[in-house]
Amino acid sequence: MEKYKEIERSIIKKYRKDIWSKFVKAVQEYKLINENDKIMVCISGGKDSFLLAKCIQELKKHGKFNFDAYYVVMDPGYNDYNLQFILDNSKILNVPIEIFKSDIFDVVSNIDSKSPCYLCARMRRGYLYSKAKELGCNKIALGHHFDDVIETTLLSMFYGSEIKTMMPKLHSDNFKGIELIRPLYLVKEESIISWKNFNELTFINCACRFTEGCSLINDGTSKRKEIKDFIKKLKTINKDIDYNIFKSLDNINLNCVLGTKKDGKYESFLDNYDNENIKN
Repeated sequence: MEKYKEIERSIIKKYRKDIWSKFVKAVQEYKLINENDKIMVCISGGKDSFLLAKCIQELKKHGKFNFDAYYVVMDPGYNDYNLQFILDNSKILNVPIEIFKSDIFDVVSNIDSKSPCYLCARMRRGYLYSKAKELGCNKIALGHHFDDVIETTLLSMFYGSEIKTMMPKLHSDNFKGIELIRPLYLVKEESIISWKNFNELTFINCACRFTEGCSLINDGTSKRKEIKDFIKKLKTINKDIDYNIFKSLDNINLNCVLGTKKDGKYESFLDNYDNENIKN
């Protein structure tokens, strides 16, 4: 059996409970993929985006509705080694990628910014939406997983002073008719790592020109890594802590929060406090 077929089989069989079922549940529960969708699957070269590509392929083969998928890699200025790594993995996994170039690394390197990663991410998003529009796609699929959701939530609380999370889907503000979706929303990173190791696969972790030394490893200096370690420590006390954080975002008691904000408009609990007391 060819390696890519063994990899596909592992998703459906060995990792049916931890990956495939959770992928399908997210697609169904959050209504991420519909009949006749045209989806641009974004591949960064890492384990998450390549797994996403394989899950999308399997859904197209075994799903009950028809949709089109385009597997796209944006080259922001990768070095030859990292780019070749992505090409080699696309062949191993049998994912027919299209590569298009951008000058993001050059632009970011010439700007004196304290947050080059933030600037790079914003520019990437713009290029990806433009490419999706060019391809006639109505959806962009990203490989963010369950752990990304939890980490983003805590990052917002600890460093952004607000409670917000990474949504399973959202409409683009600047590109009308295009929706961003996250089909791996319920899949835990430990399952993805297990799948990677089981199939003896190696993926790039960071292909940024400014951190060339960490192409295959994480240097551990980011705030996200800090949060990841924090959650890991909490799980030694309560193994369900990550799930509880996730579930709390789907179970917010508005009677017990100081204030909420929607579409930029803030509302304090005091705004209706006396009126509610009169009703009671």
